[in-house]
Amino acid sequence: MSIGFEELEREVPGLRFSALAIDVDSGETLFRHHPEVELDTASVGKVFLLHRLLTEVDAGTRSLEERVTRRPVEWMDNSGLWYLLQADTLSLYDVAALIGAVSDNAATNTLCRVIGLPVVHEHTRALGYEHSGLDDVVRWPLPPGAPRRLSHATAEELVRFVTRTATAADLSPASADTLQRWLGAGMDLSMVASAFGLDPLAHYYFDRDVWLWNKTGTISTVRADTGLVMSPDRRIAYAVLANWERGAEVRDRVLAVMGRAGAVIRAQLAS
Repeated sequence: MSIGFEELEREVPGLRFSALAIDVDSGETLFRHHPEVELDTASVGKVFLLHRLLTEVDAGTRSLEERVTRRPVEWMDNSGLWYLLQADTLSLYDVAALIGAVSDNAATNTLCRVIGLPVVHEHTRALGYEHSGLDDVVRWPLPPGAPRRLSHATAEELVRFVTRTATAADLSPASADTLQRWLGAGMDLSMVASAFGLDPLAHYYFDRDVWLWNKTGTISTVRADTGLVMSPDRRIAYAVLANWERGAEVRDRVLAVMGRAGAVIRAQLAS
């Protein structure tokens, strides 16, 4: 099956993909397209914030039972759920779960304040991710001097992150399981994951012999999806990132290509 990364890039000036999918256990590459290219990934970089939180839990310097109160300056609507809730104080576990499940912007800002964005930056670099990271808290409108993007990454580094999370290479097994559980509650299956035909509200266990956890990022010029897809016999780590120029009417065509990438993964799981 032709996925169509190159074809769509040729047709749409300014459109760029970075994509990679590999078998976690055998190392087999299912597809690759400029996996080294660094692109805007919108909310995907929130995974590095969650990873840092769990690293501190493993070190014994932080408890997921610790409670934190959101501040008015951290309020953000759109992506998320906390802005609709009455509770101002939640456990760190619940704050992180909101980020994993609905990419909650208010929860992200509160957790960034608790952990410290510079700490997240240092942690990400220490893990060896030179072209990926969470650049800022969530702001809107963007004030002068603020970073122009929330996060950035390459498909290659995101696949490495997914693989190392799946194999508990950088976290304790319990914390790696927790991170995967938070991301396994993710409700956005509109991109690569659209090919799997899963229930968007309940897919953290086998359905049609497919088990998925993922993190997505979405703004008007970005679609990004990275995660782990499992069958009873295989584990496939993937990342598909797309950026295009403002004003280009290309979203539906990008989503179709991302769905075809998911179809390639699904076919491999079934083979």
